[in-house]
Formats: sequence, C-alpha cells, structure tokens
Amino acid sequence: MKKQTPDMRQHIIDVARALITHKGYSAVGIAEIVNAAGIPKGSFYYYFKSKEEFAEALLEHYFSHYLQQVDAQLSGSGSARERLERYFSFWKETQGADLPESKCLVVKLGAEVCDQYDSMRHILAKGTDKIVQKIAQCVSEGQQDGSLPAGPDADELAEELYQLWLGASLMAKIHAPEKAFNKAMNATMRLLA
Repeated sequence: MKKQTPDMRQHIIDVARALITHKGYSAVGIAEIVNAAGIPKGSFYYYFKSKEEFAEALLEHYFSHYLQQVDAQLSGSGSARERLERYFSFWKETQGADLPESKCLVVKLGAEVCDQYDSMRHILAKGTDKIVQKIAQCVSEGQQDGSLPAGPDADELAEELYQLWLGASLMAKIHAPEKAFNKAMNATMRLLA
C-alpha cells in the first residue's frame, strides 16, 4: 500500500473538484471520487472522516486558490478602475470557458448545499465575504485615485458588483455565456461610471 501523504490528500481534492464542478455535490459519490483518484476507499477515509468534511476541505482549498487569483487581478499596475475591469474580464474569461476546473464553486454549490449543510454554508459565506472585501478595497482605492466616482459606498458597490457577476454566471449556465457576461460587463461599466 502507498504511503499516505498530504500530496495524496490534495490529489483527491483536485480530482474530485472536476467531478463536483461538473455534476454537483449530491450527484458524486465517494466511490466515484476514489475511482477517479485511483485510490482505495480507505485512503479517502484516512484524509476525510466523511463526504461532508471532504467538501469543506474542497471549498477551503477553492477559496484559498481563488483569493490568490483575485489578488493577482486587483493588484499591480493601472488605476483601480482598470484593475477592476481586469478582474471582471478575468471572470468572464474563466467562467465563460468550458473548463470545469476554472468554474466557480459558489455558483455550482451555493444553492445545492447551503440549505442542508450549515458548515459548508459558513465556508461559502466566509469566502464570498473575503472576495467582496477585496473588491471593496479596490473600489476605495479608485475613489482615492480618482478613477472611480467618490459617491457610492465602496462596500455596497462591491457587494452589488459581486452579486451581479454571480447572477451572470448562473445565467451563463442557462443561456449563452457570451450574452450573460457582456450584459454583466455593461452593467459593471454603468455602476463604475
């Protein structure tokens, strides 16, 4: 039997993310996860006491990785407005692509797990709050550097923008992604004007 390592734990999370992003939490069983990961069922339970604990680890990993991507888009060169536009263009590009590993787990799992699993709802709430805080910080910087109007409350505007893009991501699953994201970008430009 292979030695258990943290890399194996991450391997399980990585393999299962594509499955869960594609099918959802309820539709993917542990047997499918261990089969896709190429491990015995006991190895799954070595790292995770339950499927719910596994999903919590998956969400924690997702937010950790995604928040790094948010930082990369919202920092660096350009005015704060340009950095916000870069972030939402990144969102459009990643969520509009047909790549399960780039899809937003908030959109995929939010409605499915929040009513049934309080622990997962808590992780989703904490992670989305951090994203909104990063957007709000950039809005505030834009109000200071003059690239964004000083009037709107930065926290409220950040929340509105994030909810707008979550809605666009959901509509992109129902209708044509290009149309949903173009409308979201147009609305974003109006909100930032």
